[in-house]
Amino acid sequence: MTDLSQIVKAYDVRGVVPAQWDEPLAELFGAAFVEVTAADAIVIGHDMRPSSPGLAGAFARGAAARGADVTQIGLCSTDELYFASGSLGLPGAMFTASHNPAQYNGIKMCRAGAAPVGQDTGLADIRARVERWSDEGAPEPVTEPGTLTRRDVLGDYAAHLRGLVDLSGIRPLKVVVDAGNGMGGHTVPTVFAGLPLELDAMYFELDGSFPNHEANPLDPKNIVDLQARVRETGADLGLAFDGDADRCFVVDENGDPVSPSAITALVAARELAKHPGGTVIHNLITSWSVPEVVRENGGEPVRTRVGHSFIKEEMATTGAIFGGEHSAHYYFRDFWNADTGMLAAMHVLAALGGQQGPLSQLVAQYDRYAASGEINSTVDDQTGRLAAIKSAYQGRDGVTLDELDGLTVTADNWWFNVRASNTEPLLRLNVEARDTATADRIRDEALALIRA
Repeated sequence: MTDLSQIVKAYDVRGVVPAQWDEPLAELFGAAFVEVTAADAIVIGHDMRPSSPGLAGAFARGAAARGADVTQIGLCSTDELYFASGSLGLPGAMFTASHNPAQYNGIKMCRAGAAPVGQDTGLADIRARVERWSDEGAPEPVTEPGTLTRRDVLGDYAAHLRGLVDLSGIRPLKVVVDAGNGMGGHTVPTVFAGLPLELDAMYFELDGSFPNHEANPLDPKNIVDLQARVRETGADLGLAFDGDADRCFVVDENGDPVSPSAITALVAARELAKHPGGTVIHNLITSWSVPEVVRENGGEPVRTRVGHSFIKEEMATTGAIFGGEHSAHYYFRDFWNADTGMLAAMHVLAALGGQQGPLSQLVAQYDRYAASGEINSTVDDQTGRLAAIKSAYQGRDGVTLDELDGLTVTADNWWFNVRASNTEPLLRLNVEARDTATADRIRDEALALIRA
């Protein structure tokens, strides 16, 4: 049997196909998902990877065998699946490995209304059932199996987004979009259709082998083509989507990357204009500028751990209007608290098109500090290294420590966070300071401790 500990992650399933998992295993996951969610109906979508239709179909068969009626929406982005879950009121499963290389695939699962399924909210129970059935055999099908129905929700998804951000009155903009051969090539043309946008489409052909570059815009090498095209064509901005198009990265008119923290602050200001006094969630790696902008616009910032399930849980608890992460995940109350890069991109387009200045000038007010970006270090003993860093800073004058997520060390003019990877022998370092020299000094100091 496949070792499920290798593929069941914090809030999804992800592994190499077929070495780590295959269609018979996906069928068991479908049956287990129905049992754990107690669902009599579910919705399923998939991305463009060659293995996705087969895995999604197997999951659907497993779900139907347990009595659930299955709505299959076919090719979609992850946030389109969340839209379907929210608008139809059904638990959902999205077959994608997001930004991972071509040989991977996975499942992102949610309860009705796009509520997250993580280790503590059902995923551990799903895994336990799959492990038991793998050893003992799957349960007998129910007397009345569920039905399989196909439905196209792309148009409804686009209409919902366009009802949340009005782009009809903006000045004309030239936009380069790099879909990375992922699902942005499927959703962008419909969402942007008829808007005052001149669309320069890069790598819109759906191809799960990713022939041009990996669909992971967080890695700088994967946005080089986009940056060059923006500069060559004199575009107003560039957008890059990851493989399942739930994240969106932005470059300005000079081809320079715009920090996801700056995008979080920009969108937060716009959402607070609609919902005065609202709460905005930000993870502990986003810039100091985010809570500053939230307070300046009359909102209440709430700091939380990194990760999809933590952000969604905090949004539900606080009734937050918006949440943002350093990784370019953006969550909206008006989108069932789910993350959608497309809606964040539309906010950027609306903000840029609603005034005459360039994007670099617009975002400068939200990008206030020097940051290192995330730096990964391979270590033999994650716990030991974290303890050594804590010991080095504990008791130092003017410095505070907290362990909300990893270790965060904060002073008057700088902070850094070190977190252990859940899946690799890595420590992840993020540093921010009020000036570049200080950021570089603290980065080097922290790395010396991490890599000692």
